Amino acid sequence: MPLLPIAAILFSIFPLTDTDIWWHLACAREWVMTWTPVRAPVVNVHEFFQLVVGFVYGLGGAPLLVAFKAVLWGAVFALFGYGARYYEARKVVATFSRVHVGLSFVAVLVLFIFRYHFEIRPVLFSLLFLGVYWNILPRIFEKCQVSGIILVLAIQWFWCKCQGLYVLGPLFALLVLTVKVWNSRKDGEKLSPKTVVWRIAFVLALFAMPFLHREGLNLFLYPFGLLDRLLGLSPSAAVFASQIAENRSPVTLLIVGENSLESMLMVVLCVAGMVFAVWRLYKARRPDISNVTLLVTAILALFAERNFVLFLPVFLPAVSLYGHLNSKFYRLTSIVVLAFLLGLWARSLSAYDYSMVAYQRVPVDAARWMQEHPHPGRLFNDDRAGGYLAFVNPSDSIYIDGRFILKTADFFERYLAYAEKPELFITDAQVMNIDRAVFPLRYYARWGILLQALEKEKKWHRSYQDDYFVIFDRDFAP
Repeated sequence: MPLLPIAAILFSIFPLTDTDIWWHLACAREWVMTWTPVRAPVVNVHEFFQLVVGFVYGLGGAPLLVAFKAVLWGAVFALFGYGARYYEARKVVATFSRVHVGLSFVAVLVLFIFRYHFEIRPVLFSLLFLGVYWNILPRIFEKCQVSGIILVLAIQWFWCKCQGLYVLGPLFALLVLTVKVWNSRKDGEKLSPKTVVWRIAFVLALFAMPFLHREGLNLFLYPFGLLDRLLGLSPSAAVFASQIAENRSPVTLLIVGENSLESMLMVVLCVAGMVFAVWRLYKARRPDISNVTLLVTAILALFAERNFVLFLPVFLPAVSLYGHLNSKFYRLTSIVVLAFLLGLWARSLSAYDYSMVAYQRVPVDAARWMQEHPHPGRLFNDDRAGGYLAFVNPSDSIYIDGRFILKTADFFERYLAYAEKPELFITDAQVMNIDRAVFPLRYYARWGILLQALEKEKKWHRSYQDDYFVIFDRDFAP
């Protein structure tokens, strides 16, 4: 059913609200380094993603990039939806179809609620590749398909330089292989040594793809550092896991009262996905890759909010299969619900202009003012603004951007401390020759205490302010 892919395309059409896309675009033009120290070694694991989005942006700017993003999100849900139909047992679907609940339209409602998770990010490429694997790998392991093997290996090589979650490809292949071998033994099917060898060799080849790039071992190890930063496994990574909202569990966000309604719905959906997966595993009485994947992604989403985009494409197509009813009442209700959602979606777009740039979240006007008013010293900026400033004003090196993995935990902790300890920032600014600082006033505005302190400082003065950003300059005069 094309309902979910179409809804995903429509609901993905909104301006570039994710601030990380700007440093990706800046790196597509020229590798960007902050003037502050970075961790070594530096691995640009997003290089191919950046080249693709940079090419699209160069052709049509932000509007074309938004359209490109929307089509890819539609493709993700189409791939997982097609795979879900392949995995489903017909008698189970028939049983659930008698339940008079339009689950497919509930799935569309969930898509609308979480539409702002459908950004143009490297994880979008990872989901697209996983969607391909979702459909191809089971067929490859059933029957050796040379063309399919070559395609997957080529995708894996490309994926290694798109996002750090490239490791999900070989891990998913290993999971498919394990389920296939388990079920073959349970069914009394004897696998030939040749079949076992080529399957294992194929999975090992997927794991080895990073070594075909010039970064080699460092690229292979990258996902382990990413996992450390996500879960805070080491003491140095704990600050990242606790301070970056996307890395925190929706349970944690719910407890502290951040995005309470959305976090509560995330928890409910993840628990529902886990129950749904366990129930289907019990009914099938044998491991099934779709059910196992649904269970794993539900657990991952409970670990960190950012993993929710891994869960939705698996969960929503699966439950929507049980909502296809043909009654006139159902069809009429569906039309009303869709019309209402489309109306809300269209209204939400009215908050932005046709540039498809969310000027509420990046310093569009402030950056233009900074270009017209250069300064001799160094720049301090909020991390969310760093990528955009690097893209539109590359001559003025930035302090920090969204690539937190390039910074040490001590550096990031000190950066966050500036928001609570203004005297620390004022002292460090003088030592590091910082004479300009740009801060957000609304979105991600953690700097209220520091701004009040700078207003009282004799050597600092407010040079620029609009509805969303403010700039302070430091006077070098005695």
